[in-house]
Amino acid sequence: MAPLELPNTHPALRYCWHPVARSADVGDRPVRVVLLGEPWVLARFAEDGGLAAFPDRCPHRMAPLSLGSVEVAEGVAAAVVSGGPRRVLRCAYHGWCFAAEGRCVEIPALGPGSAHIPPKAHLRAAAGVAERHGMVFLRPLAPEPGQPGTEELAPLAALPDVEEAHDPAFMAGDLPVLRARASAGLLADNFLDMAHFPFVHAATFGAEEPVVAPMTVERAASGPFGRWTFTSVSEHPFLHREDPGVADGVRPLVQRRRVTYRVHAPFHLVLRLDFLDAGGTNVIGFFLQPETEDRTRIYSTLWRDDVGHDPERMRNAVDFELKVVEEDLAVQEAYDVLSLPLDPAAEVHTRADRTTLELRRMLAELVEAAAVAGGPARRPTASVR
Repeated sequence: MAPLELPNTHPALRYCWHPVARSADVGDRPVRVVLLGEPWVLARFAEDGGLAAFPDRCPHRMAPLSLGSVEVAEGVAAAVVSGGPRRVLRCAYHGWCFAAEGRCVEIPALGPGSAHIPPKAHLRAAAGVAERHGMVFLRPLAPEPGQPGTEELAPLAALPDVEEAHDPAFMAGDLPVLRARASAGLLADNFLDMAHFPFVHAATFGAEEPVVAPMTVERAASGPFGRWTFTSVSEHPFLHREDPGVADGVRPLVQRRRVTYRVHAPFHLVLRLDFLDAGGTNVIGFFLQPETEDRTRIYSTLWRDDVGHDPERMRNAVDFELKVVEEDLAVQEAYDVLSLPLDPAAEVHTRADRTTLELRRMLAELVEAAAVAGGPARRPTASVR
């Protein structure tokens, strides 16, 4: 039997929440995204900004619905969609209209009335779509006709949040969204790995002691999704070049830093850096969208309470972090096999790899839990590249 691996389109990932867009990028027009090899369309239906997500193909002639438009329901559609002004998604090919729940409410070629709309004309909505910390998350798994309801195919991992995003003391700064020829699993592994800092990041922040400090790694102990979350904490000396107190002679260049990783399955990662001598906190969010077998979109956001809400200082911080990510991608995009090994025997691990090894353990358990739940692995999907 081949060693257990996690490619970008593994069926187990259909049970999970994934980032698919920044909220600000989903406006009045439908937006096409690709997740786990499948095309989806995001659309805002309610006037309060409510979102829905459907496979990006009209059931009539399979034209991409993302070519269409979101309109205020009028005429036939307005008569079917009740409750005041409501919006519909109109297909650009033949004008079919769909309500927020996926129901087809108008087929222009049939004339007025909905009595002749066939049941197969309705769209099957995603199992879940939600917004957190300025991002849109999608859970693709939804029941086929005749299959158990969505409540029986509940997510294995919770929709996570970033607590600092709600703290007014922190200023947010978004990096540009990047698309890389890379494995989401390997990118997550890289984000958690501290042993590569002095070598991959020598041009930015990596000129430090290569020895990785001892760390504690703990899986969450409570809650229905606790087994899919873990935290890693360590403290070590570092060169605090950003501290104005260093230039003023108030504090030394070498200071203490607490490093806390918070990981939510599958690919929602947060790094919190607490500067113990100078004060202040730098939080780096790293959220991965496995698009296809060989493509991953990377969303990263900084939350900082040590830049004085100064836009220029935040821009500088974002630019610096972008250079760090580009250094990582120079390695990650060179991989031949774009899949995260989950079998501990497939690689050599040391005590410096405790956090990345825990990632593999957690995702291996996720794959096993998904196999027990059954369902998505048996369903054919339309793959795109």
